[in-house]
Amino acid sequence: MQTFDLIVIGAGSGLNVSSAAADKGMKVAVVEKGPMGGTCLNRGCILSKIIIHSADVAETIKKSKLFGINSKINSIDFEKITSRASNIVDKDAKEIEEGIKEDKNTTLFKVEAKFVAERTLQAGKEIIKGEKIVIAAGTRPTIPNIDGLKNVDFITSDEALRLRKQPKSMTILGGGYIAAELAHFYGALGTKINIIQRGNFLVPNEDEEISKKFTEIFRKKYKVLTGFQATEVKKNGKKFIVTAQNSKSNKRLVSDVILVATGRTPNTDILDVQKGNVETDEKGFVKTNQYLETTAKNTWALGDIVGKFLFKHSANLEAQYAYYNTIGGKKIKVDYSAMPHAIFSSPQIAGVGLREQDLKAKNIDYAAGRYDYINSGMGLALQDEEGFVKIFADRKTRKILGCHILGTHASTLIHEVIVAMKNNLSADAISNSVHVHPALSEVVQRAVLNIEW
Repeated sequence: MQTFDLIVIGAGSGLNVSSAAADKGMKVAVVEKGPMGGTCLNRGCILSKIIIHSADVAETIKKSKLFGINSKINSIDFEKITSRASNIVDKDAKEIEEGIKEDKNTTLFKVEAKFVAERTLQAGKEIIKGEKIVIAAGTRPTIPNIDGLKNVDFITSDEALRLRKQPKSMTILGGGYIAAELAHFYGALGTKINIIQRGNFLVPNEDEEISKKFTEIFRKKYKVLTGFQATEVKKNGKKFIVTAQNSKSNKRLVSDVILVATGRTPNTDILDVQKGNVETDEKGFVKTNQYLETTAKNTWALGDIVGKFLFKHSANLEAQYAYYNTIGGKKIKVDYSAMPHAIFSSPQIAGVGLREQDLKAKNIDYAAGRYDYINSGMGLALQDEEGFVKIFADRKTRKILGCHILGTHASTLIHEVIVAMKNNLSADAISNSVHVHPALSEVVQRAVLNIEW
């Protein structure tokens, strides 16, 4: 049995901890079947954003007539789009692996592992034990229990990001972040999109007004069935047939591909974490306290497998605290304040802080401000007629409670609010700051100026 000062399970954000420990001279093991870089690089945010940019370009060309430019798309080299993205991330993953192997203080176990006892793992043929353990093994796509689904060759986001041939039609099961982004990618490039969503709106975790508007916009582009449940999947030749139903009717959707995007499942079952005395919640996510400590001695967890936030930037934040709390000589509670998110669909969505439905549920005395993109100089130039910003502040203290944006560059615009919230500034910090005119950031300032105190 090999022993280590620290074992990190997962080569995504967990590498931030393992590399810091190795730099301090600790004997470190990294357990990752591969590829290196985690979900974000290989099956998520980086890979998806590279291919989604092609969809953004295609959509810009389609809208060019609005701006006096008559253009058209002559052809789509789909294989080039996805191959380019795959080549970029695969190269990065390989370089990360080479860097791990070259580190004299780090041993890479490129295998799947399972706990066999507290802080003890079966890693391939090896038994390894760590003085300290960090679990950062992420999640995988959830596969729903739908009649016939497991008998057909459906795809998940893992495969959807790397297809070499563009399908003419696609049925997406699910209406969350992943579904929204991949519907935009394939739809903007010409694939006919069907979406089946159990809830009444797409992206249901957003502010209600954002969800409703986003659903309305997507209905104009794609066939969107909200309030429907997929009940059966069949294959007839090369075509997939999905039966969806609600309380009133049944629908049959025929397509070339079925994409399952119904959520994420933590990899705790694969790791058999219970044998390591690591408790999980009812959904299988690792239970942690404010210091990222699990129920097992000298065992911490971070990232998607914890389920607090399923974002790469939150995993990176947790990795900083995991470092402090495991080997940094400090014990610090994780500060999740002003945790933002974004959906890189079309339109983009971004948010930070409380949603309006949260404020109402908590009976918080809040004041709201709103501003439409089209009423600003740059919004008019971009012809963004549907984008808007809404922001909430405490009526007494004027501190920002939340902000939610739908529209062009929402993922960038939200950062002004994030900085203000993280530094506990009032909404006045935004309204009193001089904004470049006519930059799009004016829509955020004007939303603040519209707050009805």
